[in-house]
Amino acid sequence: MVKHIKSPVKIIGGGLAGVEAAWQLLKKDIPVIMYEMRPHKMTPAHTGGDLAELVCSNSLRAAGTTNAVGLLKAEMRLLGSLVMEAAEATAVPAGGALAVDRKKFSAYIEEKLTSNPNFTLIREEITELPQDELCIIASGPLTSDKLAAQIQELAGEGLYFHDAIAPIVSYESLDMQKCFWQSRYDKGDGTDYLNCPMTKDEYDAFYHALITAELAPLRDFEGEGEGKEKTFEGCLPIEVLAKRGEHTMRYGPLKPVGLRDKDGNEPYAVVQLRRENNEGTMFNLVGFQTRLKWGEQKRVFSMIPGLENAEFLRLGAMHRNTYINSPKILSADLRLKDRANLFFAGQITGVEGYVESSACGIAAGLNAARFYEEKETVIFPQQTALGGLLYYICNCPTAFQPMNVTFGLLPPPEQRFRGKQLKNEYLAKRALDAMQSFIEEL
Repeated sequence: MVKHIKSPVKIIGGGLAGVEAAWQLLKKDIPVIMYEMRPHKMTPAHTGGDLAELVCSNSLRAAGTTNAVGLLKAEMRLLGSLVMEAAEATAVPAGGALAVDRKKFSAYIEEKLTSNPNFTLIREEITELPQDELCIIASGPLTSDKLAAQIQELAGEGLYFHDAIAPIVSYESLDMQKCFWQSRYDKGDGTDYLNCPMTKDEYDAFYHALITAELAPLRDFEGEGEGKEKTFEGCLPIEVLAKRGEHTMRYGPLKPVGLRDKDGNEPYAVVQLRRENNEGTMFNLVGFQTRLKWGEQKRVFSMIPGLENAEFLRLGAMHRNTYINSPKILSADLRLKDRANLFFAGQITGVEGYVESSACGIAAGLNAARFYEEKETVIFPQQTALGGLLYYICNCPTAFQPMNVTFGLLPPPEQRFRGKQLKNEYLAKRALDAMQSFIEEL
């Protein structure tokens, strides 16, 4: 066991992974010092200094355990997740998904942490990694340049991909004569999503305007000076998706399946808007992350029926996401192979998504707590959603890219099932049983 100073555990980054890691330590009365550079030094995507600020969307995705991300959330609840606690306390209607009021969500988490006497929050940028002190690096996909350079020295290489955020519009500016309320397949109470139906002619006009619209240039820090971009398949800009084929959007975010317009007919295509807050004054364009220039966004997205006079409260933007080559440099307990006092957590490890980042923070925090107490660190069972995800990021045998949680990361079932639903039900039960047994053994 590597010797370490019993000073407070340092956590670099106050995002979802950082706050979850802190919570695991605080539950064991281990003192924590969290360093968050915002709002003194901002990132290209954040808007303020709130801890656990949600940037791209207010949705934590599917709720049911027969969906992999829903299963991961169930596992997080078993592990005492602060993010899940906050999400349930600040939830807004979203059909079969879990979505939150962003401001209330962040405020809940910040109050919970800062009211703990063992927690200290320091608002400053960290540019040097500790040599001996126990530290969790949860600086996220928008790690500052100076810290990224330090990490790159340890990692031996720098990796990145590009991510985009979607616009938000005001409810009062929408034309409700053209929009209709409905969740896909009537999940939820019927007022979770606003739908903007398109005829074939409206879709064709929108498609051609979108694929010919002018893009915002990549900044040097985003394109490594070459203006090149590497996009993550799970979060493609809408214009990139459109350029893959005339009907690609109709099989993706604009699919009409499970929806009926005011006349009871399935539209040719549908743009869905999801509420951003409990008051229902703000709505997010689902799947419309984009790199279009801001003026082009207003012009093209105003072609969507119901959005002709939309007030855009936030326009889309694209930014670089930094991540390390985890299979090469991380142990299965999320420690750096060459520096046992340094743990990594969250999107910088290559997990992708709010829930995945939070869950990774729980794992890093739990293992950092065990390391602090001079106990053996643990590896989560691969049969669990969290264990399968962490196994992938630490053992990926091919070219490593960011990964969302999926049932494909879990070992296959021991028996054959007729139908995906039955198979997923079995995998979910097996995972939750394995996680419960793992927690009891701890």
